Amino acid sequence: QVQLVESGGELVQAGGSLRLSCAASGRTLSTYAVGWFRQAPGKERDVVATSSWSGGSIYYSDSVKGRFTISRDNAKNTVYLQMNHLKPEDTAVYYCAASFSLNSGRSYYTENQYRYWGQGTQVTVSS
Repeated sequence: QVQLVESGGELVQAGGSLRLSCAASGRTLSTYAVGWFRQAPGKERDVVATSSWSGGSIYYSDSVKGRFTISRDNAKNTVYLQMNHLKPEDTAVYYCAASFSLNSGRSYYTENQYRYWGQGTQVTVSS
């Protein structure tokens, strides 16, 4: 079992930056594909960024490309989402997810491909 705990969400002004963290326990994430998703009020949960466990395959949604960066620190068993140039439309609950992968270069892009989820952290961007 893998437990994921997100942190770092808060209220920030448009144009600002935040770094979300996702700390894992139970298993090492070094062989897990990881991803960040978000869900805005009244909307479905959407993928934001994903990474294979090698880091060689990284995906960003068009809405965050160039502004957000996914990274991982295997020594700390933590995944990060650096968010720059935040916009009000980035307001959402952000979730991290992980799933074991035998393929170091494989990244997962949909919710049903991820087995483990965190509880979410709220990001609010004011205009």
